[in-house]
Amino acid sequence: MADTASPSGRGLLAAAAGCALAVPVAVWWLVGDLSAEVPPGTTLDHLISPPGLGPWAERAVGVGALVVAGVTAALLVRASRRRRFDRRWWAALIPVLLAGAVVGAGWRVVTAGTVGANIGAGLTIMLGGALVALLLLWAAGWSARLLLARRTVR
Repeated sequence: MADTASPSGRGLLAAAAGCALAVPVAVWWLVGDLSAEVPPGTTLDHLISPPGLGPWAERAVGVGALVVAGVTAALLVRASRRRRFDRRWWAALIPVLLAGAVVGAGWRVVTAGTVGANIGAGLTIMLGGALVALLLLWAAGWSARLLLARRTVR
């Protein structure tokens, strides 16, 4: 990243963190409710109950997360083009953002109401969990590599 001791470096670090936190929520909102459509009076089974948000609150949270993700991504791209953000850090940040997108979409699958077993939830946990773990391991390894390289240069 940038030098985190400077105000601009702390701002870029905050932008990267904000983007990483906003992406799962934005994807969760964009995917929408995946519950089965059933006749009125039919009870749906949930592996995990979805958050008890009203439609207006869900929309506000989703739009807010989408705005935060867009603005922070734009700030990072702008800083990268102006060479204030080391472009090598994209190799660590993009996997984190992809992992967040998988988590956001997966959360909708896991909390979807179904009639009977939610097979998609099991697959999402097994496959999505492994993918998220691999993406985060890559990001951690790449970050460590960049930090160690910076440390030996100084």
